[in-house]
Amino acid sequence: MTLLGSLQILSVIAIILIAGIPLGGYLYRVFTGRRSWLEPVYTPVERLLYRLVGANPSVEMDWKAYLKSLLLVNLVMMLFVYLLFRLMGHLPLNPDHIPSMPWALAFNTAASFITNTNWQNYAGESSMTYLGQMLGITYLQFTSAATGFVAAIAFLRALVNNKSNSVGNFWIDMVKIHTRVLLPLAFVAAIVLAGLGVPETLLGAQTVHTLQGATQTISRGPVASLEAIKQLGTNGGGFFNANSAHPFEDPSALTCVIEIFLMGLLPTALISTFGRFLRNSKQAMVLYVLLTGMLLIGAFLVYGSEAAGNPILHKLLGITGPNMEGKEVRFGIPLSSLFVAATTAYTTGAVNTMHDSLTPMGGFVPLLFMMFNMVFGGKGVGLLNIIMFLIITVFLSGLMVGRTPEIFGKKIEAREIKLATIAMLVHPFVILVPTAIAVATHVGVSSMNNPYLHGFSEVLYAFTSGAANNGSAFAGLNGNTTFYNVSIGLVMLLGRYISIIAMFAIAGSLAKKAIIPESPGTLRTDTFSFGGIFVAVVVIVGALTFFPALAIGPIGEQIQMWAGQLSH
Repeated sequence: MTLLGSLQILSVIAIILIAGIPLGGYLYRVFTGRRSWLEPVYTPVERLLYRLVGANPSVEMDWKAYLKSLLLVNLVMMLFVYLLFRLMGHLPLNPDHIPSMPWALAFNTAASFITNTNWQNYAGESSMTYLGQMLGITYLQFTSAATGFVAAIAFLRALVNNKSNSVGNFWIDMVKIHTRVLLPLAFVAAIVLAGLGVPETLLGAQTVHTLQGATQTISRGPVASLEAIKQLGTNGGGFFNANSAHPFEDPSALTCVIEIFLMGLLPTALISTFGRFLRNSKQAMVLYVLLTGMLLIGAFLVYGSEAAGNPILHKLLGITGPNMEGKEVRFGIPLSSLFVAATTAYTTGAVNTMHDSLTPMGGFVPLLFMMFNMVFGGKGVGLLNIIMFLIITVFLSGLMVGRTPEIFGKKIEAREIKLATIAMLVHPFVILVPTAIAVATHVGVSSMNNPYLHGFSEVLYAFTSGAANNGSAFAGLNGNTTFYNVSIGLVMLLGRYISIIAMFAIAGSLAKKAIIPESPGTLRTDTFSFGGIFVAVVVIVGALTFFPALAIGPIGEQIQMWAGQLSH
């Protein structure tokens, strides 16, 4: 590691944190009905959209009505894009004559993008038409991001409501997150990326002649518009198979910094919004420090491991130097390492480095972040996971000190703890059970391109990525089979919606409760001492749940490498 590389990592994170605070205030004003100076622009457009969907802005929903609307809209959108992927070979905007998707791949892709996972068992430039990229992929990258965001906003309303059933209006929230947040920010980001060399065209692939006299087909398309919402919405689904390692998606170190900034912007801002809803800026500050610390530890662990290089090459062949396999020279190891940590901390899933080529400890970090699923997390759902762990931590702390558990002025009772436990346990269940089935069956093992510990890590990473709605991959696993398309598709759906349903049930329960004034017996959650307990609970739960799998995956592989042994 170098001082300059370390400063690169620290500078990018600092920029995200600085930008997140005012944006968090803006988000608070948007979703609490405050007027802005752009109201004359927003209001007529939003009123038209309300009429189109038949929404009454004055109607408030309880948690069941809000959740029902959310799930119904997501179901309809998933069916729509599934049919689009099955028929796109016969539809317009297909200059390269790409065929329609088989049913299993179409199901996996539809499940992937509706859940904000963006796992891709296909190569975008050769398997997706322009219509599919725009009407299917880019469209869902807006709406799936919006779904997670409004779910968090509804929960925040439940926290601050006093004996009220209301958590807001789903239709109003969905319109506002698009018109006032995602579309304006994505539009600006797309213009910036296009100006820095990311293509935006409806022309087909271009055939060119190389200097050696051969011909080469260069794919292109509406990339900048997809890239902007891909990162801003913590989506991660790339236009090209190489994702953000492709020079058309991420042409320079500057665009790399911009993309890291975009993926961290909204999840970071939501922490500030959380503090403003609670009228407790100290609570937001504590979370800022703790989560940023975890992100930086992960980034520097990847950086240190990749900079140290491959110990087997050093021991057996005398080759020293950093591990540059699978990395782009234009980014270098510092930005590549930060991208690895950030894309899994923010559950974006974009990659500018091939994770399969990371050293075992370099690959350990993204696996661990996805297993924790709350180091900032994706916009909206990440905040829900943070609150879930806060509830569990308050309950455990209350047991230890003999106090009645309460959080943010609301008593925590058996119902909330049971639901939070369900939301917590579904994540390891949909990771470990499918992984065990895959490595115990021929149909699962036959897709592994690497043997032994690394092959196991590839399978474990695939299901972890699906359950965390991340979408990044080790890439050494052939996921485009019926078994993996269906199994990972189901994991993505279960990992997304079971926890949302459980957290909405908690929201409904908390909204009905009276806000209790703070007393000397109240366990404060806005202190660093409580924050330390919170981190400890996350780490201990993660260790108890996932350590055996990690031990026979990246940890075991790293120990073999330190010993100078090839995997066997």
